[in-house]
Amino acid sequence: MVLIGKLTTELGIKSPADKFYNLFASQLHHVQNLCERIHGTKIHEGEEWHDTETIKHWTYVIDGKVHTCLETIEEVDDVNKKIIYKLFGTDDIDNHYKQFKLILEVVDKGAHAAVKWTIEFEKVNEDVDPPNGWMDYLSKSTRDIDGHLIKGEKVAL
Repeated sequence: MVLIGKLTTELGIKSPADKFYNLFASQLHHVQNLCERIHGTKIHEGEEWHDTETIKHWTYVIDGKVHTCLETIEEVDDVNKKIIYKLFGTDDIDNHYKQFKLILEVVDKGAHAAVKWTIEFEKVNEDVDPPNGWMDYLSKSTRDIDGHLIKGEKVAL
């Protein structure tokens, strides 16, 4: 009976590591304009997008279904280009997981860069499936974002 789990994927990107990371570190509100699977996000509580006390409300599509959740930034490590997000507060997350975290790491590998996504979770019971649909969602969203960044497209404000 394993209730605690971790899923990880690492994706090569064509955009510079700093550019990709900075989108999440200082322009998170633009992500919804770059990914077709993210229908919207707004500040639920607080004033600053990147403050660890601010709670954001996300609407997104996984496995063809619209979901929502609340999110806070738990930790930011600019030196290692790593951000930990905690998701909670809606039936989509709370009915299935006691804990649900997304960890973004952007790795500069010299000639190229990579994005590593890790999901750490604790299921409420053994009947809950691991969040495999999230890995597909994160992979496709990463590709969407990378595509916009390498084209040098301006992000709509």
